[in-house]
Amino acid sequence: MTAAEFGSFTLLLFLLVATAHVLGHVFTRLRQPRVVGEILAGVLLGPSLLGHFAPTIANTLIPPAGVSTEAAKYDVILGFLYNLGLILLMFASGAETRGLFNREDRREVAWLGSVGTALPFALAMIAAPFMPLDRLMGTAGERTPLLLVVGIAVAVTSIPVISKILHDLRILHTRFARLVLGVAVLEDIALWAVLAVATALAAAGTAPPGKIALHVAASLAYFAVGLWLLPRILRHVTRARWNVLIGSAPVAYLIVILLAYSAVAAALEVSLVFAAFLAGYAVVAERELLAESIAALNKVAFAVFIPVYFAVVGYKLDLSRRFSFGMLAAFLALACAVKLLAAGAGARFAGFNWRDSVNLSMALNARGGPGIVLASVAYDAGIINAPFYTTLVLTAVLTSQAAGAWLEFVLRKGWPLLEGSAADAAVVERGPEKIAA
Repeated sequence: MTAAEFGSFTLLLFLLVATAHVLGHVFTRLRQPRVVGEILAGVLLGPSLLGHFAPTIANTLIPPAGVSTEAAKYDVILGFLYNLGLILLMFASGAETRGLFNREDRREVAWLGSVGTALPFALAMIAAPFMPLDRLMGTAGERTPLLLVVGIAVAVTSIPVISKILHDLRILHTRFARLVLGVAVLEDIALWAVLAVATALAAAGTAPPGKIALHVAASLAYFAVGLWLLPRILRHVTRARWNVLIGSAPVAYLIVILLAYSAVAAALEVSLVFAAFLAGYAVVAERELLAESIAALNKVAFAVFIPVYFAVVGYKLDLSRRFSFGMLAAFLALACAVKLLAAGAGARFAGFNWRDSVNLSMALNARGGPGIVLASVAYDAGIINAPFYTTLVLTAVLTSQAAGAWLEFVLRKGWPLLEGSAADAAVVERGPEKIAA
């Protein structure tokens, strides 16, 4: 990229960062999730609005694909910033999550995950004969992949979006956040494996069982090693005398950990979301030693890269594709009803009271980034058509907005997120005026 091209790109970057912060602030003042404002910033600047109503201005920001190599360069840089913001967000979330999957929570996570995730997916499979799948089907014309995508869309929970909401509300350290993130991590492992099956079926008509099994096994092995073994190894490395980075450049040490986890995950074709989350989780044991460095890294990440990530999520959307209000209303209502009831039932089976169950089910109903990624992957693979693509995208955004708004409302009212949890009670005691919704 030449100096002139970089200078032109800085205009787009300036607009993404500035608009994301402005709209994030506006949504905060309206007592809505800040993250939805950041996504909306990208929607405003992308093909959905600016590109649709003022294509000349939009093409000035980013040249149309195929017009010049400059457009390809912009796509590469935006992709880099998108992934950097994503892994920094997940690293921060992991670093704030203490005791994930500990003995205290295993029973509750098992109930929430098995009932709250498996039941919606199973119900979608059972309801297949009653679904108008022909109205949702894409160019691939494959019924089974479409049914799998519908099941995922009903059951999925967004790790990045719910993590950002929990961070903005300053409740990442609570048991409530630990339970929600624990369930979301397990959900994504299972559901992304199902998506791999769906795309393989759409591409070839038959899925290669050996390759899929190997991919799932690699993800589970990486997750187990990253959760239990590597934190113990990292504890010794952090305190080793030969570790010069920890003393001279502790922030660089954190970045090295994050990049190492991500590089290994990429080699194994494991999701970077899991890698970054586990990298952050690994430094929890040494949080007292690294607290200042984590805080310094988070300040930059949440000021620049994470807002850019969510703005790019919105920027990549193209809601100008065909839209069906009836399809959106029907799918949104049914998907939310099934997910809320299933997650609520899982919470009740786990022993939570009705109020706690509602809070947990509302948080787990946020589909966010994974919902948008699911829509994009399925549309590109020809599994779904344009109207259903738009429906899935809007469902992801609206459920994320609803989850954040509900949690902010609960905290503002002074109600505990979970009864009997000291950390959750402390959140209420500090006063709703300090909530950074």
